[in-house]
Amino acid sequence: MTPAQKAAIVTGLTQAVYDLARAGIRQRYPGASTRDQFLRLAMVTLGPDLARKVYPEIATLDSE
Repeated sequence: MTPAQKAAIVTGLTQAVYDLARAGIRQRYPGASTRDQFLRLAMVTLGPDLARKVYPEIATLDSE
């Protein structure tokens, strides 16, 4: 397997994980706006502490 083939597999798997995470967020928060979904995904991928530093408006999600 060439390095390019390995990279393509890793890229595909990474995209699949993000798709599953987004689907889970949509299922748990069906009324959430696109931005709120993005912020929740940031919390999952970056971790809550870093996500709050990068996106301070995440604090508004905590009150829901």
